[in-house]
Amino acid sequence: MVSDTGDAAVRQHGDGQYGILYYRFENVQNVTTTNESSCPPLWTGCSKDPQSSIGKLYFDSSAQTTSFLRASIFSCCCCAATATSSKVPPEPRENPAVGLGPSHFNLEGGVFIVTGGARGLGLCLAEGLVEAGGNVYCFDREAGPSKDWGEAATRAKQYGGSLHYRQQDVSDTKHLDQTIESIADKHQRLDGLIAAAGVQKICPAVEYSAGDVAQMLAINYTGVMMTATAAARQMFKYKCRGSMCFIASMSGQVANKGLTSPVYNSSKAAVIQLARNLAMEWSPIRKDGTGGIRVNCISPGHILTPMVLKNFEEVPGLREKWESENMMGRLAEATEFKGAALFLLSKASSFMTGSNIVIDGGHTSW
Repeated sequence: MVSDTGDAAVRQHGDGQYGILYYRFENVQNVTTTNESSCPPLWTGCSKDPQSSIGKLYFDSSAQTTSFLRASIFSCCCCAATATSSKVPPEPRENPAVGLGPSHFNLEGGVFIVTGGARGLGLCLAEGLVEAGGNVYCFDREAGPSKDWGEAATRAKQYGGSLHYRQQDVSDTKHLDQTIESIADKHQRLDGLIAAAGVQKICPAVEYSAGDVAQMLAINYTGVMMTATAAARQMFKYKCRGSMCFIASMSGQVANKGLTSPVYNSSKAAVIQLARNLAMEWSPIRKDGTGGIRVNCISPGHILTPMVLKNFEEVPGLREKWESENMMGRLAEATEFKGAALFLLSKASSFMTGSNIVIDGGHTSW
């Protein structure tokens, strides 16, 4: 005979109508209940395992729940089963975000690509993935990594992840596809992409040439598109339900006062819309097991990166203007975007796709 001792684990089902009462029994073969309820108890999980059988009682979580549980008395048909005082942890629900904890941000064993990863924001985001255990490949058109990149690679060893560099211009689409394929083939997987490569030119619209426009779009838009499709092909090939994060900009949502760069601004608007459309196409899981690829954006406000510092050199007073335009009265540090990127590349954002996270210090909120 076993009665409720009050220390069994109890939790609600997602629909709020039922709960589960967990007991651990010894020497249990068949279990019945003497209790009567509007929701008849159902025992599952009983076995002939003499070491550890687990009984589960489903009960109605109505106003009578308390009295019902207090009156619960269970008997074993074969022996005098006894309940231990240790709680049996609830079974996980189908929703992978339930019980959110550090493990949901763990990227250990995963393989990721970050474009524009030689320095600045791209490198910072890459290091954030490494700190979570990821194996990260940084792409950039620079012949070799920067001093900052080398220091980040040295730090990577303490986290269990790894940081690698590949000279790769995202506008060189032929070699881009080959580089991504070689990485995926080496690891037999590809789990994520951060598309952070981008260029900017401050110039009045009437002074842009067709060549200027084509050059910027080749990196800021076409480069994102081609990188994403190359990565998606490998995710389909290895049936990886990966995640992609495109670095857009708040300048893709508003006319950014003080930033006379119409091609850059409009290219970022295009990237946000591209993410929505790729999310629609790639997020569903197909019958052959491919798909399940989430695509989202981060739209930063003004960040103290090498590109922005160059803007300040070109336009006197621009820094002071931008600092006064957001609610926090300052510009962002690249490290302040690590968390958002990790969130989007990890299981913590498993139900998020086609979205755009704006992190701008409140710039676009007034």
